Order: sequence, then C-alpha cells, then structure tokens
Amino acid sequence: MPRKHVTIYTDGACSGNPGPGGWAALLLFNGRERVVTGAEKDTTNNRMELDAVVESLRVLKEPCTVSVHTDSAYIANAFNDGWIDNWQRRGWMTAGKKPVKNQDLWKDLLRLMAQHEVSFVKVKGHADDELNNRVDRLAVEALKIG
Repeated sequence: MPRKHVTIYTDGACSGNPGPGGWAALLLFNGRERVVTGAEKDTTNNRMELDAVVESLRVLKEPCTVSVHTDSAYIANAFNDGWIDNWQRRGWMTAGKKPVKNQDLWKDLLRLMAQHEVSFVKVKGHADDELNNRVDRLAVEALKIG
C-alpha cells in the first residue's frame, strides 16, 4: 500500500539569538491542514528551526512520504548536501573538529525520519512563498505567546 504524502512547511523564530523563540509547522494532506506550534524561553533560531521539523514529524500517526519545505539553509543543507552524514561519520564533529551544535535535536530528527521517507525543499525566506510566510508569522506569534 502506498504511503500517504504529507507536505510540511516549517519555520523558527528567535528574539535575540539566544533569546525567547517560537516555531511553527503547517502539515498539508489531502486538502486538510494541521498547524502545530511551540515556544522556548531561552533558545536559538537554529534550535527553533529544528524543533519545527522534529515536532511536525512527531505528530504523524503512520509512516508517510514527507516533503519538508524550510527556509533554513542549516536544515536543508544538512540533508541535501550531506552534512549530517559527515557529522555522524566524524562522531558528531564538524569539519572544523568542533562538536556539532544541537546534537540532541539532530538525533531526534534522524530517529523520526527513519519511520518516513523524508525530503527537504529549500525555499527562499521572506519572499513570495505564501505558505512559508504563513509559518513565519505563526512562529513569531508562538514566540510572543511563549
């Protein structure tokens, strides 16, 4: 039986870096949508970007084919340019021999991705992508509600 295809738009926001942050994800399937959001009192923008992807995959109830649309080069490049494979091969060290930041979230993400077929689509932030702009607004709202 073919897997359901879910399109997900994610974004993270941070006021100061570090500072209070928010994240949002919009899941689209079969003409329906679901919004999930969250916030942290003291975090970074990259952690919020990662949280958005992690938490969006966490709400899926069965294995799916997933297209994650993100304006985060940090996330898109990690998978599309093979950074994550290199980090793991080097024992979670960067090319500069420093520990990879946010390892806890990267590892959570990899565990969740193992249940699904996930691809990452890099979108231009704050441009003409209506759904990316929507999750940006939702992430900023989540940050303010915190």
